[in-house]
Amino acid sequence: MSADSFAAAPTDAVTMARFEAVVLPWFDAAYNLARWLVRNDADAQDVVQESLLRALRYFGSFRGGDARVWLLAIVRNTCYTLHARHAPESQRESLDDEVLALPDEGPSPEARTLLAVDIGSLQQALERLPPPLREVIVLRELEECSYKEIAAVTGQKIGTVMSRLARARERLRADLSPPPTEAGRHDVR
Repeated sequence: MSADSFAAAPTDAVTMARFEAVVLPWFDAAYNLARWLVRNDADAQDVVQESLLRALRYFGSFRGGDARVWLLAIVRNTCYTLHARHAPESQRESLDDEVLALPDEGPSPEARTLLAVDIGSLQQALERLPPPLREVIVLRELEECSYKEIAAVTGQKIGTVMSRLARARERLRADLSPPPTEAGRHDVR
């Protein structure tokens, strides 16, 4: 995106240059998160454009720190704001983090299954995750955000992030694991 794309947000040349230097390097991460949250290329482009406009509009309030986390939080909020306007109530999902908490054990299933399954299967499994689980797995495994950064992006507590990440990994593991064979279910001697 060029500076011309942001004509709607009034700004001076110095602010624009600083914005381009600090925020635009994270454009790909913003698109990646938007793409996984909205699951559509055209909508993801719209979300990123709206997010960059919002980021530019409020760039004066950015006081340093991690620009990637700041931008990803804007992208996430923009996705959910736009989704809430267009989704019927029946499609909105609520998760009870306390009831569904699972322990996080060992390496992520993505690390193990990327070698065992084709990318298409993994993408389909990611698509089937509910948005709160999909966003944490994308931020952790694809964008390599720390738990603290994910908590900052999502506005959740680190414990909630860890719980959602564990559930996302467990669902991916279950979705990508081959069904047990008859011999595998019984003790055969």
